[in-house]
This record gives sequence, C-alpha cells and structure tokens, in this order.
Amino acid sequence: MSQGIQRAAENGHAAAMAPGFGSRLRAERERQGIGVRELSRRLDVSASMISQIERERVMPSVNTLYSITSALGISLDDLFGRERPSAERDGAAAPRGPGFVQRRDTQQSLSLSSGVRWDLLTSEPNADVEFLRASYAVGSESTPADALMRHSGHEYGTVVDGVLCVTVGFETHELQSGDSISFESSTPHRLFNAGDEPAVAIWVVVGRGADPRSTRPH
Repeated sequence: MSQGIQRAAENGHAAAMAPGFGSRLRAERERQGIGVRELSRRLDVSASMISQIERERVMPSVNTLYSITSALGISLDDLFGRERPSAERDGAAAPRGPGFVQRRDTQQSLSLSSGVRWDLLTSEPNADVEFLRASYAVGSESTPADALMRHSGHEYGTVVDGVLCVTVGFETHELQSGDSISFESSTPHRLFNAGDEPAVAIWVVVGRGADPRSTRPH
C-alpha cells in the first residue's frame, strides 16, 4: 500500500460517519409533501429502496444519491446536517469565520454502495461547492456502465493514488496519480476503478447546488 493510500485509510478510520442522513432525507421529503411512492416514481427506483435508504439500511450509489438530493433540491451540506448561515440561505454572501482548517479527525464521511467513500473536506457549509476526497475500492464505480449520470455544475478532479477511470460522454480516460480532469457535469459521466489497488482522488463540484428540483432523474 502506498503512503497516500495508507493516509487515506487512516483518515477513513478517524473520520466521523455522517449520522442521520437518511432521516434528513425523509424529513425534507415530508416537508415538501412528497410521498415515498411519488419520489420513487420520479427517480424510477422502487419505493422499498427509498424507504430502506431513509432508514439507512441500504446505502445508495453515487448516482442514486445525486438523483435524490437533486429531486429534493438539497446540497451535500444539507445531507451532512451542516446548516448554512442565514445570510447565505437568503442569497447574500456569507461572512467567513475563523474555521479555515478542516482537521482529518473531524471530517464527515459517507460510505456509498459499490465501494465508494466520500470524505467532506470543507470546514464550513457551502451550498455551491462540493469539496471531497473520493476513495474507490478495487472494482468500485459511481454508477453502472449502462447508466451514466449527469447533473448541474462543473467537476474538477485530480488522482492522488492508484488509477481512476473517468468516462465522459463517449470517451474513457485513465487517470494515474498526478493526472487531473475537468468537465461539465451535464455531460453523462461515470467514475470507476478498474485497477488492482484502491484509487483516491480529490474532487470538486462547483454549481451543483443550482440544480432545479427535478421531476425525473438525471
């Protein structure tokens, strides 16, 4: 195991798993008056799957999680339970306090299905930027090969360790340590690890919070 992957593993053990994300999804769904069956129809997944995700008995894939949060019009900060300052919620520029540093032992994390893990790297809530460490276990993927995802925003990523494959449109790019990529998130895309060791990348999505509330999944 390389030093970078070892550090990522250590971070994973120290990070706090985001508790109650399922109940936050359920609370927002109910606040908007959307039933489980209606949400499942919009997302083209079973009502049972929605219920199990809300009860945290099943972890969603990256694609499913993005579809749910986009349909409900919420950000990752909302999902992690990090409330934005009132000025930012009202559309004004929020003043930044002294919390510039995010210590690795207080990072919040989310382990998704298919072996993907997100570590939230921002120290303060920001609805417009998702700044993540994305870890892909061997054989893991953001979405199946026949179901590429798309959403609002622009993505920037650089691989720290291992080899990460990124499909954008009709092209697949193999990124090794030090390689980087950027693309419009509205272009169908997929991230997957086809190598024989874990892959770790630093990933930034800008502007996904601008997603309108969907009536159908991306």
